[in-house]
Amino acid sequence: MDNPLRDMVQEAFAPLGVLARATEQFQPRTGQTDMALAVADVVAHGGSLVVEAGTGVGKTFAYLVPALLSGERVLLSTATKALQDQLFARDLPRLVQALNLPVRLALLKGRSSYLCTHRLEMARQSSSLPDRTTVHLLAKVESWSHATTTGDLAELPGLDERSPLIPLITSNRDNCLGSQCPKFKGCHVNAARRDALGADVVVINHHLFFADMAVRETGMAELLPTVRVVIFDEAHQLNETGVQFLGHQLGTAQLLDVTRDMLATGLQLARGLADWQGVSSLLERATRELRLVAGKRPGALKLRWTGETPEGIHPDAWSFALQDLGAACVQALRALETVSELAPDFVRLFERVAQIAQHVDAFLKPCAPEAVRWLDVTASQVRLMEAPLDIAQSVRDKLLLSKPQDSSNSGHTLDERPRSWVFTSATLGDDEGLTWFTEPCGLESAKVLRVSSPFDYPSQASVYVPRQLVRPNDPAHSAQVAQLASHAVRRLGGRTLVLTTTLRALRAIGELMKKQLDGSGIEVLVQGEWPKRHLMARFREGSQHTDGGCVLVASATFWEGFDVPGDALQLVVIDKLPFPPPNDPLVEARSKRLEAHGRSAFNDYFVPEAVVALKQGAGRLIRRETDQGLLVLCDNRLVTTGYGKRLLAALPAMRRLESDEDLAQALDALKQTAITKVSTTVF
Repeated sequence: MDNPLRDMVQEAFAPLGVLARATEQFQPRTGQTDMALAVADVVAHGGSLVVEAGTGVGKTFAYLVPALLSGERVLLSTATKALQDQLFARDLPRLVQALNLPVRLALLKGRSSYLCTHRLEMARQSSSLPDRTTVHLLAKVESWSHATTTGDLAELPGLDERSPLIPLITSNRDNCLGSQCPKFKGCHVNAARRDALGADVVVINHHLFFADMAVRETGMAELLPTVRVVIFDEAHQLNETGVQFLGHQLGTAQLLDVTRDMLATGLQLARGLADWQGVSSLLERATRELRLVAGKRPGALKLRWTGETPEGIHPDAWSFALQDLGAACVQALRALETVSELAPDFVRLFERVAQIAQHVDAFLKPCAPEAVRWLDVTASQVRLMEAPLDIAQSVRDKLLLSKPQDSSNSGHTLDERPRSWVFTSATLGDDEGLTWFTEPCGLESAKVLRVSSPFDYPSQASVYVPRQLVRPNDPAHSAQVAQLASHAVRRLGGRTLVLTTTLRALRAIGELMKKQLDGSGIEVLVQGEWPKRHLMARFREGSQHTDGGCVLVASATFWEGFDVPGDALQLVVIDKLPFPPPNDPLVEARSKRLEAHGRSAFNDYFVPEAVVALKQGAGRLIRRETDQGLLVLCDNRLVTTGYGKRLLAALPAMRRLESDEDLAQALDALKQTAITKVSTTVF
């Protein structure tokens, strides 16, 4: 089938092509060109393409070049807001300039990423700001608000994503007044949506995409139908992101928020027209009773909910608590209905309470088929959760069968070609069909391509599995990991990332390494002590010293998205195999479904999940062709079990170290490399 786009892409990636002429750092890579040509084919003819592109392939350019050269309208989704900013501010402008294309770009995030000028004004008048630091920060935000054109809070340096000020100066789906807002004309969220509707390439994130599939409220409802090409980068996160949005959830924190808003708004705008104190107290009391019914629990727990009631909770007490909550919602709706014409605030409050009442009613009924329920319990709140086991059916029904529509809202299709879907990541499974990704995402019929990393792993990296450590379920395991890591860090002089699979291990290993490395000149950073951006910046700074340096002990989000190329990171230590928690309700339900179909939950679910997570963690080590590094996996099941060997085989082909002596020699060699490079740079 004729494809002129394929020829243009081939020329762009040629040794003397447009990319080589425009970018000094460009080097032709066979894998990158193969991926770009595959993307060109699916863009030209429609359909679905799944690409696993190993670290260093250059997958970003491989999908951007054919997308841009096609002249089609493109929607590009990635995993995080930080990656959105990188694509929009760095990668896309560079390519648009290199290819000399008249392309309009737009960045679209969720509403909580943008300053709400209406809520900023309310916060300024509030007398309940938590502390003096927040008051000072509010003044800084107000000054910035007069200069910003986008309202994107990412522009504001020094604003911690965990700041208590953020929910006070941003809107969410619950409290946004929409077109009735007095500041609607200058609304940054709506300006971003207007820009997106007029752009050729729009950069979004996975959360925004699936939030729209669930509620049709993020601005995507107008945008997606007019787009012909949709690309998901970091696609390995799609399934877990999607299930968060495609079910139901109801939390006591959400209920208390609407209670406070209803009381404050009622007393301010309609005092005496309804018993605001009474209806608010009724709803608050029902909310607190629901929390009390769940009982006191140590730490954060997920309670199974396979029958009418979550485990360990009395059925009658649970049923009565939900019914009382529903009755309190009805009373609140009656009060709000009587004043709905006075202000748009009351209309929005009515909609919020009505939606809560719908969720209460849904949780009083049986769980939907092919879904799972559970109760999230913490010291301060409970959340009622229901989610599908995967996104497969939603992807098949709502995405793959759809065709792009005319942006004039005429409802006519743009052409007869199906929409083009591209899904890519560095890690999508360990089998040729990438079934870990394609099955839960409903992409069994998609074309699959695997492109290997161009890095020379046998010469760039080594892997060591210490056999002498106790098994990971032994209480002494974390202490042994901390001791091994501390010895290695002293020998190397920092430049180390320690990844843990649990928060308990994170705290234990972090505390022990701080004690063991005290006085060494090496700084031990532990996730949670500072924002992620601060930790990454401090880690890079520490690598500039040959004697001191940094070690970072982290979990969760640091298994991916932590990109530190060069000698700043030379050692990655992983405490144990990252299997999903077997007692997690979603994990249990997925396992039971596989077993009901005669399949092995362990081989077909637990091991593939661990493969992908392990590859992500190990992928932090080698980021460039010149990097050198060492991976230490502190789980001897890798060398004593059959599934362990499968996990090892899924990793890049690093040189295997067999003893502590080999480890010591490898660490010394890495340190000497770093010293030589620092000396060369200085002199």
